[in-house]
Amino acid sequence: MINSFSAMILAAGFGKRMFPLTEHKPKPLLEVNKISLLKNCINFLEAVGFQQIVINTHYKHKLINEYLDSNYSSKNIKISYEKNILDTGGGLKNAIPLFDNHKVLVTNADIFWQKENLKDVIKMINNYNINDQCNLLLVKKNNVYGLEKNVGDFVLIDNKVRRWNKGDPIFFYSGLQIINLKIMQNVLETKFSFNKIWDDLIKKDQLFGSIMSSLLFHVGDLKGLEEATKFST
Repeated sequence: MINSFSAMILAAGFGKRMFPLTEHKPKPLLEVNKISLLKNCINFLEAVGFQQIVINTHYKHKLINEYLDSNYSSKNIKISYEKNILDTGGGLKNAIPLFDNHKVLVTNADIFWQKENLKDVIKMINNYNINDQCNLLLVKKNNVYGLEKNVGDFVLIDNKVRRWNKGDPIFFYSGLQIINLKIMQNVLETKFSFNKIWDDLIKKDQLFGSIMSSLLFHVGDLKGLEEATKFST
């Protein structure tokens, strides 16, 4: 089943919350215990079983190109360079010609994946319905390192996702989703956030999700980097 999926790593951002570490280096090349975030993502996706990975780039893209050439030249990894940054949804849409499959697992580059996460992601892939347009992987607040918000992102009810409201249990978006590229056919914009796609699907009661049982390390800022370095295995 995994052969019918491609994967994408979102790696085009400026990493402003990581400054000054990102002044001369893109965030995907920052290291946690001597392993770059990008290498961690690629190795995790390969462990899941992906044969093709697309990576979008913008900020300090030449350094990422050099890193991939030095470490993954023999792999089926394609780069989708954005001259002007296109946001998350626009980045995926721009990369559509590069994918071998129309079902794509998309992950942010600032997640430091662990072996324990494999079972959650593989289960999500195995449960993905061919008729689903988008499926988000959510995580409970108490299972996340690197995120300290008192408001949630989403709530899951009968496998369907809606936006979080005050009083709801707190769940965060893990940074990983499965999306069918066919949904992009109706989007005219070239620069847009995934939130546009998600909100349109929520209105139709068609955004699906699942909850991971393992811990998640989000490396979005300096504190997240510190916690991942200290507590990840």
